[in-house]
Amino acid sequence: MNALFTPLRAGALSLGHRIVMAPLTRMRSDASGKANALMAQYYSQRSSPGGLIVSEATPVALEGYGYAGAPGIYDDSQIESWRAVTEAVHARGGRIVMQLWHVGRQSHHDLQPGGAAPVAPSALRAEGDAYTPSGPAPFSMPRALTLEEIPAVIEQFRKGAARARLAGFDGVEIHGANGYLPDQFLQDGTNHRTDEYGGPVENRARFLLEVTQAAISVWGADRVGVRLSPSGTYGSMSDSNPEETFGYVAERLDALGIAYLHVVEPRIKGTELIAESAPVAARDLRKRFRGTLIAAGGFDRNSAGALLDSGDADAVAFGRHFISNPDLPERLRLGLPLTPYDRSTFYGGDAHGYTDYPFSETAAATATATAE
Repeated sequence: MNALFTPLRAGALSLGHRIVMAPLTRMRSDASGKANALMAQYYSQRSSPGGLIVSEATPVALEGYGYAGAPGIYDDSQIESWRAVTEAVHARGGRIVMQLWHVGRQSHHDLQPGGAAPVAPSALRAEGDAYTPSGPAPFSMPRALTLEEIPAVIEQFRKGAARARLAGFDGVEIHGANGYLPDQFLQDGTNHRTDEYGGPVENRARFLLEVTQAAISVWGADRVGVRLSPSGTYGSMSDSNPEETFGYVAERLDALGIAYLHVVEPRIKGTELIAESAPVAARDLRKRFRGTLIAAGGFDRNSAGALLDSGDADAVAFGRHFISNPDLPERLRLGLPLTPYDRSTFYGGDAHGYTDYPFSETAAATATATAE
């Protein structure tokens, strides 16, 4: 039996299988940053008994936006809108955690309150585009957060975690990957600070660990996960010694007793699958983290099962295939063909490319009718 379809416990989360829906930015929220009925339908479709969904990245502050149309968790008015999502997932027997997000320097002044510069650990501009209301635009030059400002940003994460709890989520995940604010503090290519949040790895990891502890203060460690991308380069990310940096973080997170560690594999660079022979980040961090480990990055049924069999991870997160296959766990279990995704509908828009992908029964009926 493929290990993907065996039960798993991730902290306080009891899972019926090991196929996780990865966080996927889709930009379908209301203008006020509230979740809506279309989003509730989308998440409901992708729910399965005992299956874990990680929500799309959700800004904890207006300053944390890098994608217009992303739903937020920075205001109490957004709590009730998210409740419709969590209730829809729970009605189908699923579990859902909210991914808490602050993009830091990966933003544009058009997305910032008052047109201000984005914030970052250091005033270093990233390469890439933010998604503004007018379309993609190069990241703006950020300003460095002052030492006195940092506690307030950590408090934004804590408040976001508290609102997520009131909205009925089963836990939260700290987005510490993909070159966003916690990652910017962590890696020395983006953190040139000389105070207690810069310099040696113990200082650079401080922000991520304090954010994690803030979430733990709300949820308890067994309902908090953290996502890392040790080999990610998007947003001009780099570190002089990633093995030491991420190994240290994995050990500290292990000591905190978090529910799981979610690792983006080096098989993925940006949006493209790279060499299969590249080192496996989950395998490396497994030596430093003894808890539940989720790997993400271009897997299929066979490669995911092989990874679990190796012991290098406990679960596998799927992203793009979940977009176009709302019943992905069942398709993988039965070995059914997968519906291809349409990349042009990933970011923003309406139901097209969002809630109109067929379930396997629909796909099978369509194929039969076509053959006849």
